[in-house]
Amino acid sequence: MNELEQITIIDDVMEDKEQLITQLMDEYSDGILYLVYTYVKNRTIAEDLTQEIFLKCYEKLDQFHHQASLKTWLYRIASNHCKDYLRSWHYRKVSLTEKIWDYIPSKSKEVEEEVIAKHQGDNLSQAVMSLPIKYREIVFLHFYEELSFREISKVTTVNINTIKTRMKRAKEILKEKMKEEV
Repeated sequence: MNELEQITIIDDVMEDKEQLITQLMDEYSDGILYLVYTYVKNRTIAEDLTQEIFLKCYEKLDQFHHQASLKTWLYRIASNHCKDYLRSWHYRKVSLTEKIWDYIPSKSKEVEEEVIAKHQGDNLSQAVMSLPIKYREIVFLHFYEELSFREISKVTTVNINTIKTRMKRAKEILKEKMKEEV
């Protein structure tokens, strides 16, 4: 194989890689952003980390061996990247003050019902965000991203029975927090 053929093959591989990353970003960027936000509780930092995650995926795309779905692989990278960030000096030294933004759409038509629904959605969002990270992560992946416990186990590398136990505990904590609000 001559040098020109090698360059052509490399160009084709890079173009396919770029197309795949673009497709992943189009399909999963919002979900990854929300997942990251559940970890860092700061929208600006979440946006920066989301960009870093997709860069990391681009760099490591050749390491994807189809042992899991691309979605599971991507979420695992995101989860690990967030955990690394939370252990970093930057995170430990920076104050996190931004409140959760509202991503729960209201389907109510009357203003009063809409205000009540928004308040309840805010309370639930705040309750979820106040959970310890090991519970918050599972609640988000299961209810927002609609991952099964088996997929969550692959993403988090936590035993499936532990996932179930954490989900049960998270629901109990949320139930108590929501009772306190009433």
